[in-house]
Amino acid sequence: MNGPTLTIEVDDAAGTDRLGRRLGAALRRGDVVALVGPLGAGKTTLVRSIAAGAGVPDPRVVNSPTFVLVNEYRADNAGETLRIYHADSYRLRHGGDLEALGFDEMCALGVVLVEWADRVEEVLPPDRLTVRIEPLGPTSRRFRLEASGAAGRLLHALKAIATDP
Repeated sequence: MNGPTLTIEVDDAAGTDRLGRRLGAALRRGDVVALVGPLGAGKTTLVRSIAAGAGVPDPRVVNSPTFVLVNEYRADNAGETLRIYHADSYRLRHGGDLEALGFDEMCALGVVLVEWADRVEEVLPPDRLTVRIEPLGPTSRRFRLEASGAAGRLLHALKAIATDP
């Protein structure tokens, strides 16, 4: 991917929550968000905030799908029901495993948030938002976001909280 990029640094969990909620509010059916970062970087925490911003009534139901591989949440996004598919690729061997889980159908029916996306990059659509999470301290994070194609509109929704000009 070589699309537009944006860097956002946050000092605490509240900053991560603001970022996730703003991103979630901008999501539309067909959007794919690829999450990349080390263990403990906050991928699931960010997904919880994205789900809240998209309109999941109780974001406490959002948890890591490491062992079930995919969780589905329903959101009320601007008066429309939005399906959010939360996939975890950590235990997958390759992108074919994600495809076997119905990845194409998920993309057609809702929003797909993929943790450990670097493990299945070969099957991700070219139009997507990639979020690289870098821990800077116990609660501070650097988010490097790169968009391609139609996902560029998601970056636009986040510019107000960016650390890059």
